[in-house]
Amino acid sequence: MQLISIKISSGPYQSFIDKLVYMACNQIPAYCCVANVHMLVEAYNNEAFASIVNNADLVTPDGMPLTWGLKLVHGIQQDRVAGMDLLPDLLAEASKLQLPVYFYGGTQAMLDQTDAYIRKVYPSLHVAGMYSPPFRPLTAEEDQQIVDKINASGARMIFVALGCPKQEKWMASMKGRIQATMIGIGGALPVMVGMQKRAPEWMQKASLEWLYRLVQEPKRLFKRYAVTNTTYLWLLTKELFTKKRLKTT
Repeated sequence: MQLISIKISSGPYQSFIDKLVYMACNQIPAYCCVANVHMLVEAYNNEAFASIVNNADLVTPDGMPLTWGLKLVHGIQQDRVAGMDLLPDLLAEASKLQLPVYFYGGTQAMLDQTDAYIRKVYPSLHVAGMYSPPFRPLTAEEDQQIVDKINASGARMIFVALGCPKQEKWMASMKGRIQATMIGIGGALPVMVGMQKRAPEWMQKASLEWLYRLVQEPKRLFKRYAVTNTTYLWLLTKELFTKKRLKTT
């Protein structure tokens, strides 16, 4: 379903889990974008980035503002498919099916916390590897070494934690080179391992999870939310007026 600048996959929450597990089991090179307001606005402002998102094998509606937007524009009640929910559910499936997983991105300290958490919560999960890339651009040689390392690990699912839009660009560049299913999880790792708290359920349902995160990280998120949330509301209003005008002509 098209929402402003991006095409969002539809279906119940479990269908996204099933599709990702199917692709991983069959070693299908693919990538999944977990879309929120930030990603949608980035795509609106950057045609090349919009193409990356719209060529993904799956695009999930991560935030409630997007599910509400889909309801207003298309009249469809779409489940929210948040990265913070996908991550633990996919790890549970991978553990059950013995699918090797790989974590790419985040600081080394974050990956160490993730490793300790997984050993405790998912003791039978096969972690094929973890890698914290440098913040500078990789050389062509380093890039190929990472591809070779991930493929040699036998990983079927790659959880990419580079943040938007970097992780989406990385996954698109790796499709066909890495023989696995890649999922962009953004900032889900620190929440999963308990380094950051997730918003209460009532705030999630009220589309206020962004506000809870803003209180936790005001310096990093204030400018982004002030710009992207306002832009999204303007774009959504514009889309609704356009739809209404087309209906009356």
